[in-house]
Amino acid sequence: MSAQGQGHGQEPLRCLVTGATGYIGGRLVPELLAAGHRVRCLARSPERLRDHPWAGEVEVVRGDVTDAASVAAAMRDIDVAYYLVHALGSGRDFEETDRRAARIFGEGARGAGVRRIVYLGGLTPAGVPERELSPHLRSRAEVGRILLDSGVPTTVLRAAVVIGSGSVSFEMLRYLTERLPVMITPSWVRTRIQPVAVRDVLRALVGSARMPEDVNRAFDIGGPEVLTYREMMIRYAAVAGLPRRIIVPVPVLTPRLSSHWVGLVTPVPASIARPLTESLRHEVVCREHDIARYVPDPPGHPVGFDEAVRLALRRVRDAEVVTRWSSASLPGAPSDPLPTDPDWAGGSLYTDCREVPVHASRESLWRVIEGVGGDNGWYSFPLAWAVRGWLDRLVGGVGLRRGRRDAARLRVGDSLDFWRVEEIEPGRLLRLRAEMRLPGLAWLEMSVETDETGGTRYRQRALFHPHGLLGQAYWWSVSPFHAVVFGGMARNIARAAAAEVPGRTSAA
Repeated sequence: MSAQGQGHGQEPLRCLVTGATGYIGGRLVPELLAAGHRVRCLARSPERLRDHPWAGEVEVVRGDVTDAASVAAAMRDIDVAYYLVHALGSGRDFEETDRRAARIFGEGARGAGVRRIVYLGGLTPAGVPERELSPHLRSRAEVGRILLDSGVPTTVLRAAVVIGSGSVSFEMLRYLTERLPVMITPSWVRTRIQPVAVRDVLRALVGSARMPEDVNRAFDIGGPEVLTYREMMIRYAAVAGLPRRIIVPVPVLTPRLSSHWVGLVTPVPASIARPLTESLRHEVVCREHDIARYVPDPPGHPVGFDEAVRLALRRVRDAEVVTRWSSASLPGAPSDPLPTDPDWAGGSLYTDCREVPVHASRESLWRVIEGVGGDNGWYSFPLAWAVRGWLDRLVGGVGLRRGRRDAARLRVGDSLDFWRVEEIEPGRLLRLRAEMRLPGLAWLEMSVETDETGGTRYRQRALFHPHGLLGQAYWWSVSPFHAVVFGGMARNIARAAAAEVPGRTSAA
């Protein structure tokens, strides 16, 4: 039990988390566990939680916030109930769905004797009549009022753009910035916004569980800086190491057109992008910081925008190249990705996956894998590998001239032609990180697996995280050759293992 849950002599709380399969909920659960609390998750699809590293530490119940019976059952013996759901992009009647769900949740909490409800809503602009707000913001404000009027002490936290890998607002910012070095943008890029790091949002959510019983109100939460969307894109590019972006705002793009533009440029669906772009028409800046009375700021101040972006960009570096989600430890930072993040979250990560059965033992296959590169070659289209090495040397890279330290054995940190050994699990996994000159980051994984019949199987993954528009162009220019290069490599490694032949290059 952590200091927060035990150090002050406080009993752990029994917490219900709705939306645990979503972005904030999935990150809140481990934070509550770290604080020493007991957690129950209400989910429509409990199976979506099974790969979380904390799945075995929580109680998961099946249900829906629009179903009063399942909500009432989930509320039994609960001290604090977190409401982290919102019908974003769920059709024309989403406001009625939000309204009905909030009423059911409030009534269920009151009936079960819950001590507090905690809700994360949206920051609304000052001085703007509610009728002029976007439907998305208007609905969030209404949900907050319903919960505050439920008869259960409620904390409503209102945030604008949340900076963290997987947050839909951040992913839209990420993709627009990375893919468009020059962009004609809607006028809302001039809107002033007070973004907040996801770790500060989670700190406020966890801390709100122990607010005094007489507190029943909304709090604005934000980071230390107020920026325009344009400034956020420029700052993002700087942190990500991209060239400065040229941004030209024009007044002709309506929210509807903007959402289709976002849907075209990014993988964020237009149905989700539209409520976000509509919300950006008005300035969203915190009007107070009263939350600090109950949840004190950390030493210094809340996380700034640049640091929040750095934390969010850990996704590719630390997370997406692991072999299995289920083997991961608890995330090192609340901004790290989770298996329930949407497929379009985390920036582009292109993969080429190959699997082939191998008529040989696991040991024979591993000997071939560990022997790749150097004099043994790469088992497919030798000319293509040689040309890639020459091109790399022409632009100042290392080329294929480095070879390997040992003809049969590898260890983490070894150079291997234009790769570097990033991870090795003897008998199972070899992961190489590219050190050739590329407009992005690249890895090559080779692993030994056992199939359902007990046979040996070879699995190979090439991964590429593009850097800007040039990186996108690079991937699509070389992808037509993957079937020959990577397909041939997988087949020939399997043949070499079956023949018990020390690695030798062969034709694709």
